Amino acid sequence: MSIRRQSIISSILVYIGFAIGLLNTYLYAKGFAEAEYGIIGSFMAFATIMLAFSNFGVTYYIYKFYPYYNDNLPPEKNDMITVALVTSLMAFAFVMISGFVFKDFVIRKYAEHSPEIIYYYYWLFPFGLGLSLFTILEAYAWQLRQSVVTNFLKEILWRLFATILIVLLFMGVIKNFDLFIKLYALTYAGIALALFGFLVYKKQFHLTFTLSRVTKKFYKKIIRLGLFVWMGTLVLNISQVFDTLVIGAVVASGMANVGIYTLAQNISSLVQAPQRAINAASLPALAQAWKDKDFGRLHRIYQRSSINQLIFSIAMFLLIWLNFTDGVLTFHLKQGYLDARFVFLFIGLQKIVDMGTGVNSQIIGTSTYWKVELISGMILVAITLPLNYLLTKEYGAVGPAIANLFAMIVYNGIRCIFLWRKFHMQPFTIKSLYTVLLGAAAYLPCYWLFHNSQGIGYIILRSALFVLLFGTGVLYLQLSPDVLPVLETIKKRLGIKSRK
Repeated sequence: MSIRRQSIISSILVYIGFAIGLLNTYLYAKGFAEAEYGIIGSFMAFATIMLAFSNFGVTYYIYKFYPYYNDNLPPEKNDMITVALVTSLMAFAFVMISGFVFKDFVIRKYAEHSPEIIYYYYWLFPFGLGLSLFTILEAYAWQLRQSVVTNFLKEILWRLFATILIVLLFMGVIKNFDLFIKLYALTYAGIALALFGFLVYKKQFHLTFTLSRVTKKFYKKIIRLGLFVWMGTLVLNISQVFDTLVIGAVVASGMANVGIYTLAQNISSLVQAPQRAINAASLPALAQAWKDKDFGRLHRIYQRSSINQLIFSIAMFLLIWLNFTDGVLTFHLKQGYLDARFVFLFIGLQKIVDMGTGVNSQIIGTSTYWKVELISGMILVAITLPLNYLLTKEYGAVGPAIANLFAMIVYNGIRCIFLWRKFHMQPFTIKSLYTVLLGAAAYLPCYWLFHNSQGIGYIILRSALFVLLFGTGVLYLQLSPDVLPVLETIKKRLGIKSRK
């Protein structure tokens, strides 16, 4: 499938998944105490840290070198997935040993404000292991052009597992939250097993413990790439979840505040929904373009990813911002979740910055200049960690959201400047500015007309008006080269003839 088609299908799956995620978020916010919701958010934060250590750069190894393995080896002699899995499992064993050794340190940091983390400490590890295994299999499946399947598993099936657990808890089949969270800890292992089964069924998974000639030829580059990218992604992943960890450690009623922050994060993930689909679909093409030295194709992918993601992210951010307070009140969520509104503001803007700058990380990561990822990642951490800590102590849960927005601007700015100076590639066009102005023009009348109104009817009205104004503007200004072909395809499938 083409990048456009995979991105569209994957985006549809992602939005279905986020619809399920919104349902889960509503159920969490409605039926769980803030501290219980905070525990669920903390599980993901700790699992991400484990993934950062155990991944050991193998995902970027897959992204970068798969074309060489695929072009020179038959599938049954391709040892790439074996090398990746063995390396990551050995690294995760080290993570587990370190977790046992440093448990007392974790107790000292969380015992006062977030004792719940200590109680469920050992259940963090199966959750982290499942995430690590799925991430490796996912990266390999992307290269096999199976991004639609991986997005279904991660965006839909994983959330459905959570939905089922929540419903069973509410029905009393799962007797208490303690059993719920222990079953929840196994959900990533479930989708990792499902992806493994799919690849075996499609005869696209081959384990071989004989090193291939490709591995022998490139092993020095592979090791060097793995170490540098691992260090870069390590610091990046730590910076991405440090906000949740520091809230639990330093803010009074830590898990309750983590719950508020987690609600804002989950809602803001809607803003970022198309990014995973576009990244997954573009990675094989980027790796091949670098191999073929096709800089024109690289630049086209860069700019198209930027404008498409900018359109999606601005539209979704403004839709949510228009309806945030009304949504909390209309759906009778706990009043404490109103505090998540300004957390969402800064996290949402952070997502727009990240998406609007396109697939710069993937372009650099699949090139021979992946050291830039390490350098920019270290700068990000140097900004994020102290700023998160200071602003969290000063402003509570909204502090790390402000810190992360500033850090993301600097981080993406470095990568954009590098690609411009090195290859004269940049993600923006005049249509990027038009998209921002269109968002503001569509937002203002929706706010003025309905900002004093509350209820499900007004949520629908202001949302429909915004979509009409913004969508019409996107079509009239022809902001994306992918919009009209998609509409033509939809019309063709529906049997609607286009005017000539």
